[in-house]
Amino acid sequence: MRVFFGFISLMLVFALAANAQPGSSTKTGTPDKSTVAVPADNPLETAKAALAAHGGDKLKKMRSLVMKGSVDLNVMNQLTPATFAMAISGDKYSLEVNNPFQPLKQIYDGRQTYSSIQGFSLPPITSLGFPLLPKVGDAGYVISALVDVKKKRKGFRITTPEGFYTDFVVDEKTGQIKSYESSYDVGGRIVTTSVEIDGMQTVDGIIVPYKYSQRFDLGQMTAYAAFKAKTILINSPIDDEVFAMPK
Repeated sequence: MRVFFGFISLMLVFALAANAQPGSSTKTGTPDKSTVAVPADNPLETAKAALAAHGGDKLKKMRSLVMKGSVDLNVMNQLTPATFAMAISGDKYSLEVNNPFQPLKQIYDGRQTYSSIQGFSLPPITSLGFPLLPKVGDAGYVISALVDVKKKRKGFRITTPEGFYTDFVVDEKTGQIKSYESSYDVGGRIVTTSVEIDGMQTVDGIIVPYKYSQRFDLGQMTAYAAFKAKTILINSPIDDEVFAMPK
């Protein structure tokens, strides 16, 4: 059970990183709900509209971020409260998830990765989820239509140069991302995850998720997690020691 919760903790860390985006100001407020024109059947134009709805060029130029908050985990109807803390500066990041079963710390110093749980390797945190949105228009990032067209969802798929992909579903009125999903391999397991965004926060004209629920399909088991950021610091100085490898 301890190993299983360690694996789930690792998923939580990746989920946090995949929904985080650095910004350029500490000014926050209610997200803009203005209506935007979402193209009918053009995935590239839909992706461009979504990028614009979340801040456009401001989103592409975001930098450092510190977030702290709570996460409630539900595995086999067992509820487990936890807390998280995350710091991102450029390519470097430090992530911690504290829970009663298996606390986790993961660090990337720009060259190497450290995880307090050995034996698992995650995809790059910028290769899945919300961090892909600023890549719209960048070379090597392919925009295509959603595969499950039968669901008649408005959205698009982004595939990275490494082959990772995320399917984004947009709100047809605002153009903002309302959910997304993807699959990836972690330690020989195929993990399928889907995210429903429950709340957005505006940071200097950039709209980012701060409250969201996530489902992890782990083959024979399904886990659920509800995240809520309570502290968000944008462009605050981050000491290099935060990203130092443990000795």
